[in-house]
Amino acid sequence: MKGNDIAAAIREGKTALGIELGSTRIKAVLVDEDHNPIASGSHDWENKYENGVWTYSIPDIWSGVQDSYQKMAKEVKETYGETLTTIGAICFSAMMHGYMAFDKEGEILVPFRTWRNTMTGEASKKLTDIFSYHIPQRWSVAHLYQAILNKEEHVSAIDYLITLEGYVHWKLTGKRVLGIGDCAGMFPVDSTTKDYYERMVEQFDSLIEPEGLPWKLRDIMPKVLTAGEEAGTLTEEGAALLDVSGNLNAGIPLCPPEGDAGTGMTATNSVARRTGNVSAGTSVFAMVVLEKELSKVYEEIDLVTTPAGDSVAMVHCNNCTSDLNAWVSLFEEFAETMGMKTDKNTLFSTLYQKALEGDKDGGGLLSYGYLSGEHITHFEEGRPLFVRTPNSRFNLANFMRVHLYTSLGALKVGMEILYEEGVKLDVLLGHGGLFKTKGVGQSIMAAAMNVPVSVMETAGEGGAWGAALLASYMIRKDEGETLDHYLAQKVFHGETGTVIKPDSEDEAGFNVFMERYKTGLSIERAALDYMK
Repeated sequence: MKGNDIAAAIREGKTALGIELGSTRIKAVLVDEDHNPIASGSHDWENKYENGVWTYSIPDIWSGVQDSYQKMAKEVKETYGETLTTIGAICFSAMMHGYMAFDKEGEILVPFRTWRNTMTGEASKKLTDIFSYHIPQRWSVAHLYQAILNKEEHVSAIDYLITLEGYVHWKLTGKRVLGIGDCAGMFPVDSTTKDYYERMVEQFDSLIEPEGLPWKLRDIMPKVLTAGEEAGTLTEEGAALLDVSGNLNAGIPLCPPEGDAGTGMTATNSVARRTGNVSAGTSVFAMVVLEKELSKVYEEIDLVTTPAGDSVAMVHCNNCTSDLNAWVSLFEEFAETMGMKTDKNTLFSTLYQKALEGDKDGGGLLSYGYLSGEHITHFEEGRPLFVRTPNSRFNLANFMRVHLYTSLGALKVGMEILYEEGVKLDVLLGHGGLFKTKGVGQSIMAAAMNVPVSVMETAGEGGAWGAALLASYMIRKDEGETLDHYLAQKVFHGETGTVIKPDSEDEAGFNVFMERYKTGLSIERAALDYMK
């Protein structure tokens, strides 16, 4: 679309807005009728470790959402000369899972417990045994049951239990709903009924009955909605909360809020069977849409769904590039100390490119970027660690290569389980910060996963763009049109992206590194035991 056409679309509300609250950045992306991003805004933020809990504060949530929206609206004004007063549809997305419990007055009862926390081991194990269904530690029901086991006083006062994007949606619309993809990260979801597993709901209610709590599970959980369903409209109070300038009108429709896994699948056109995507940034997770159910329960594999409700195997790792980012910041500090000012993006790109010059196996170096616990390798806490022997080939290229390798180590452990189950993938669609430097993260991911990796030009927009696509789907789909058809025919038609196939030497080198990685886990355990 041309500038004048875009301006008209903005005036007439023929747009869609996606806002995603990621681990380190909140981003707003506005798209036109052709699904092209026309304006964006972002806000950086960080989780805090307070009183043994990884959390974000309620004020930080709203200041971040408002700042990203204002920056997007400012770009609309500066680029197209239009004041943003209406939008065709809005979708919110955020980090999946976690625990946000509210009382009848709508006040949060305990600080938001994010996906990063690994404090629910006892509850996770007990619920997995009872349901015969893997319940990860970060799932909302695991946090809820652990709070019950811990006799936490707030439990009896719970009126609503929700995830982050569902909380934002609720405050803007008044609707207690959530997209099925993230509902599946709160409590097990049945892909057939597109609702919580009733058998397990009954089992949970029976389990907690002796506690004498004034609620049953469904009383406090959000209603399950699938992609394309209507999920409420922006209220007057919600419009004022989202747009502090007061320009945005109420009445804008919102689609079901979704987790970042669901918007990641949408943004990479990987919601159909035999497709998969991998999101690699602060955390890393791979999503594989299944053709059939897995043969048994695996504690390393989560079963969730696409935004449309189809069954998905998810390998989720708490740690990916956080420790690597910290090293890059150290190099930046060194450069500034030496009187050299360098752009952060240039620094990342240069160091990532340097990694390609390293030895295929990483030169005998070993690193664990465990800033927090990692359930796939059975660590309840993390200790970032770098180790080498006197004979290791210690240089910058190998240093960078091994940190890129280790960011995918836990993911590799989980994906090996799926491959052993006979799961087949033709290609993985990649998105997230790891892929920003062209070709580097992509080639290393291909070698690590033993499958071609495709990165589309739109991948840089990430989950916020995927959220905007879900909003567009709700208002623009044809009667009976499925999400996978809409994406394939109306969004990604003719777009294949850049595909990198695994290099045999890189594969062999990564496999050597993985042997070192698995053997060295005892070193990481010792660091956890002795470094308090």
